[in-house]
Amino acid sequence: MKQFIDFIPLLLFFIVYKIDPRVIDIAGHELTVGGIYSATAVLIISSVVVYGALFISQRKLEKSQWLTLIACLVFGSLTLAFHSETFLKWKAPVVNWLFALAFIGSHFIGDRLLIKRIMGHALSLPDPIWVRLNIAWIVFFLFCGAANLFVAFTFQSYWVDFKVFGSLGMTVLFLVGQGIYLSRHLHDTDPTTPKTED
Repeated sequence: MKQFIDFIPLLLFFIVYKIDPRVIDIAGHELTVGGIYSATAVLIISSVVVYGALFISQRKLEKSQWLTLIACLVFGSLTLAFHSETFLKWKAPVVNWLFALAFIGSHFIGDRLLIKRIMGHALSLPDPIWVRLNIAWIVFFLFCGAANLFVAFTFQSYWVDFKVFGSLGMTVLFLVGQGIYLSRHLHDTDPTTPKTED
């Protein structure tokens, strides 16, 4: 569910982007709606609202959510300030590669792999399975970053569609694949082994 909450600002961005640009009058102020720049403003505002509401309700945000919010504010603000969508095109690759870097780093820093920190409270698996899962997430994030970058600068007329639905589709397919993989290996779990706590 959390992954889909994270897509709300992206979906709003997509909707506003697809509107034919037009100027509307709000309380005597002219405002352009539609196109990349108003969509970017909506992305920034909706991200602040969504993650702000999560922070208020949960009293915290996960590190991945902080990273996503900060990247949205930085790349979105640069896009608006310099009136160049190039900055926004780099947001998805950079965020995905930073996630990959975090998973890579957990192989060398700390006492547990990042995937085990995330899922260890719910599953008890042999260490080799945790290693494979962690590597799978590294590959997934590296691939997503590369795919977003390739589409953004090669198929520019489709990059917003891919940013929303391509990213969502890749995430869903990966999670389904992970579920299938885990279902094949859950029998390796020793039921007497206590689950890892955070």
